[in-house]
Amino acid sequence: MAVEDLVAWADKFSDLLREFPLKDFVFLFYPLLCAVVGGIVLYFTHTDYWDKPKRYTVPAPKKPDEFKVLDNPTVKVSGTTAIQCYNPATGQFLGFVNPSTPAGIDRAIAQAAAAQEKWAQTTFTERRKVLRSMLQYVLDNQEQICQVSSMDSGKTMVDAQLGEIMVTAEKLQWTIKHGEKALRPSQRPTNLLMSYKKNTVHYEPLGVVAALVSWNYPFHNLIGPIISSIFAGNGVVVKVSEQTCWSAAYYTSIARGALVAHGHDPQLIQSVVCWPQTAGHLTSHPGISHLTFIGSRPVCHQVAASAAKSLIPVVAELGGKDAAVILDSAAPDLHRIVDILMRGTFQASGQNCIGIERIVAAPGVYDELVSMLEPRVKALRLGLDKDVGAMVSDASFTRLEGLVDDAVMKGARLLAGGKRYIHPDHPKGFYFTPTLLVDVTPDMAIANEECFGPIMTILRSPSSSASDILALANAPDFGLGSSVYGRDSDPVLKAVVRGIRAGGVAVNDFAVYYAVQLPFGGVGGSGYGRFAGEEGLRGLCNLKSICEDRFAWLGVRTAIPPPVRYPVKDQGRGWKFTSGVVGLGYAITIREKLGALVDILRNM
Repeated sequence: MAVEDLVAWADKFSDLLREFPLKDFVFLFYPLLCAVVGGIVLYFTHTDYWDKPKRYTVPAPKKPDEFKVLDNPTVKVSGTTAIQCYNPATGQFLGFVNPSTPAGIDRAIAQAAAAQEKWAQTTFTERRKVLRSMLQYVLDNQEQICQVSSMDSGKTMVDAQLGEIMVTAEKLQWTIKHGEKALRPSQRPTNLLMSYKKNTVHYEPLGVVAALVSWNYPFHNLIGPIISSIFAGNGVVVKVSEQTCWSAAYYTSIARGALVAHGHDPQLIQSVVCWPQTAGHLTSHPGISHLTFIGSRPVCHQVAASAAKSLIPVVAELGGKDAAVILDSAAPDLHRIVDILMRGTFQASGQNCIGIERIVAAPGVYDELVSMLEPRVKALRLGLDKDVGAMVSDASFTRLEGLVDDAVMKGARLLAGGKRYIHPDHPKGFYFTPTLLVDVTPDMAIANEECFGPIMTILRSPSSSASDILALANAPDFGLGSSVYGRDSDPVLKAVVRGIRAGGVAVNDFAVYYAVQLPFGGVGGSGYGRFAGEEGLRGLCNLKSICEDRFAWLGVRTAIPPPVRYPVKDQGRGWKFTSGVVGLGYAITIREKLGALVDILRNM
């Protein structure tokens, strides 16, 4: 009867819905939609009137008076200790930059330390104002920032927009909106014996921290550590690469300008550039409280050893051999995935720490994937106004050509590229042809060594099982990023996401864990520690654990009981008393706890 009543009710309800004059209310749909969308936009963009950013100006870097193309573009030239700067895409001479000396590094650290003493007393509100003005400058001047990056690193304007502006704006916005929550004192639980205590962890500035950053994204790599460091209350010294130091003074001025706009000491932020033999002075300096290193594994060994002299903690991000795993269940979505693979492999001419270095394809999609990618890779054009820009130098060209040749000799098929490219308009530029190498196997060097160039390699999994796919994906001694593509309900997808050895996994996407400020870093040969997100901010702090009396106003405080006061009168009695304390606090059953309480009372 109940079932029949339920069916009758459902039928009646359906009739009422059909009779409802919905068309009479259609006019409300668009206003409601606009209200909802407007509310969402307002939530993500709203700022208080008093927190409006202050606009400021920064002089652009000085360009040479005449256009001069170097015969041999290189950072080191005979007859001077200065660093020669040039445009890797054209060979254009940009100028000389004097490298920092040990004495100069000492001065930079001392100036940052002096400014940090006052900065450490600022509120989160004051720090947000600085970052909000910095964000406004970035948005207002993004074209100039990208042009400078393009000249200094050889990337296209589109690649600079994605890799310099968007990720920096996101880091600024995330820190403005969520940074205080990450660094606010957090309450921690207590236990039965200490139930009269309250516990908190406070995140306090370390002092002056340092970052040694790579050259592939000169703006973002310099500004990123600055954002986190100063929001955590620290001063910061960023050592930029000699490969892209021409832009460093301008980019540093952008960050300093935001401090000046709000009345703070710009010396809080320092940038230095030096030759490798001088870098050890910074990495072992007793005035540095924390180091972030972005670079290669061999250099990291030297940095870590140097930092150990002063017991400076290090976070190391050492690149990767990131796998993009394409499952059989991804077949209906291959057209979209191919677009992502192209961008993930060839952006910034493949010079991405979390760029796609390997594509691991299941047997069911391998052939179609290759047939779709081949014409796309062959169609790529080289040049700043085309698809793929230049590499920062030609230092890796011989190594990359050797890796390709070795793979072909061992059975891989080279479908496109594989060698350096002499650009007809810019013969002194550093270009490498976009490369597609298929039928790659895990025993080949190119499947295990980071290329850091415009090279797409595809490996065929022996089967569609998660175990076979993971064996390929986890083969290299790297573990920075990864991506997995397939149907969301595919059990193989879930197994691969769980089993892949990496610091980040993007599901049906590429590198988005970085774009949303999740903690970033790797495992194994990709380094250790994390920056970005809550964990990154907290890593730049002294985690101070504070335990206080909860009921101090009632006089409830710790007192040493007579059986254990020095001098201890009776060890036997003291032993029974302390055993009772342990039992009361940690015994498993109520009966055992009551027995322990009796022992305490008997031996008081």
